[in-house]
Amino acid sequence: MASSSSSSLSSYSPCAACKFLRRKCQPECVFAPYFPPDQPQKFANVHKIFGASNVTKLLNELQPHQREDAVNSLAYEADMRLRDPVYGCVGVISLLQHQLRQLQLDLSCAKSELSKYQNLGGGIASTNSYGLLAAGNQHNLGFNFMGGGGGGGRPDHNHHLYHHQFFPRDQQQQQQIIRRFEGGSNNFGV
Repeated sequence: MASSSSSSLSSYSPCAACKFLRRKCQPECVFAPYFPPDQPQKFANVHKIFGASNVTKLLNELQPHQREDAVNSLAYEADMRLRDPVYGCVGVISLLQHQLRQLQLDLSCAKSELSKYQNLGGGIASTNSYGLLAAGNQHNLGFNFMGGGGGGGRPDHNHHLYHHQFFPRDQQQQQQIIRRFEGGSNNFGV
């Protein structure tokens, strides 16, 4: 019976954390379920940013059903912090929040302009079931849905004055920055 238990222990592969820390992986190891042996870089990044003892304390304070989400968050933050030591994942979050605010502003301007033309024309234009303007073939009203909401299609440049270089207005540049960030490059030159 002793030989069967020793053979099962010898076939047990230590988790990535215990391998990295060069210690014996115990059956009750807090890291084992979250840092499998085939993902050594995941633990190496978490250890480099947060430290093994801090992660151990954190995991022991959490309920077992919360630990996997915590480890995934730590691993993501560690990976992002190594890619961009200054901003980490906050840089991507800030960029996405800025895009959301910009799209909300553009939508508000488009709705405002749409309501102007709806109030103006009465029978000239009507909206379809999706809320989109359906103008007759003979009428060209010259909508500027991506403009600043100023009359006559002129963009309102006042809402661009607070933009920082980190938040490019051009959607293509924003997508390039996100791709570079997700790809591991931390060169955010615009």
